[in-house]
Amino acid sequence: MDYVRLGNTGLQVSRLCLGCMTYGSPEWRPWVLDAEQSKPFFQSAVEKGITFFDTANVYSLGKSEEVTGRWLKEFARREEVVVATKVYSPMGPRPNQKGLSRKHIMAQIDASLQRLGMDYVDLYQIHRFDYETPIEETLEALNDVVKAGKARYIGASSMYAWQFARMLAVSEQNGWARFVSMQPQYNLVYREEEREMLPLSRAEGVGVIPWSPLARGFLAGGRAAPGEGNTERARTDEFSPRLYYRDADHQVVQAVSGIAGERGLTNTQVALAWVLKNPAITAPIVGASKLHHLDEAVSALGVTLSDEEIARLEAPYQPKPVLDHG
Repeated sequence: MDYVRLGNTGLQVSRLCLGCMTYGSPEWRPWVLDAEQSKPFFQSAVEKGITFFDTANVYSLGKSEEVTGRWLKEFARREEVVVATKVYSPMGPRPNQKGLSRKHIMAQIDASLQRLGMDYVDLYQIHRFDYETPIEETLEALNDVVKAGKARYIGASSMYAWQFARMLAVSEQNGWARFVSMQPQYNLVYREEEREMLPLSRAEGVGVIPWSPLARGFLAGGRAAPGEGNTERARTDEFSPRLYYRDADHQVVQAVSGIAGERGLTNTQVALAWVLKNPAITAPIVGASKLHHLDEAVSALGVTLSDEEIARLEAPYQPKPVLDHG
């Protein structure tokens, strides 16, 4: 396993981050693994040298945090792992149970820490941009979370680059804790963040930890249409058809499969190697519902693509609308 700094911080993270949305309760989504089913994934990740784990309060409505905290406590020492969680999404039906108000942030950091069984998280991220709350209110609350010792660093996720730039500027103007990471969607069939967010992040010294580097498994192949695939998530995921399945997307998958076949690799290894070669990327967040998914992800660290292969992978891409910015 390789280790790199998260942006301009002194924090070292593994080159891969284990996404923990897959672990929690199948009552939330049918493809989610329960606590006992999740256990070997945390054990395998730690054994492989993965030290970076990403979850969110909304995943399985808190159960993912409980499972993540439970198994990390069993397989790793707290100071050896970097634990990230998120705030924004609705955690109940009432008006103040969502968003990035001071009230919600303060309530949710305490709730997340209780579920994780931890005194602090290493990285506390806003899951989306909140159009209803002044950014000053959000940023001052996050600064207070850091000052209280409940989070070591703060990060952000999918939003427009202009929004992120404003938030960085306001933090700097007020001397508040600054975002050290950005978690956008980035993969071979969704490259819109190359226009502004990735260059902005590099210029500002912000680490990039992209979600869905395999396009929710779409790039692994075997999905000619929605509802198809060799995993429960592939067959039941209602979100993927909103993002992928255009003709050009299928052509990208064909290019991935072609290079994988020529190199004796899997689609996963090729698609991840493409994300990892971008100098803006710190650590892709990978999901795993089968243990071999972790093996493939780690082995992708040793795959180097040639310029010709990169050109083949990128050629079919067609620009698409900005997706899932809230």
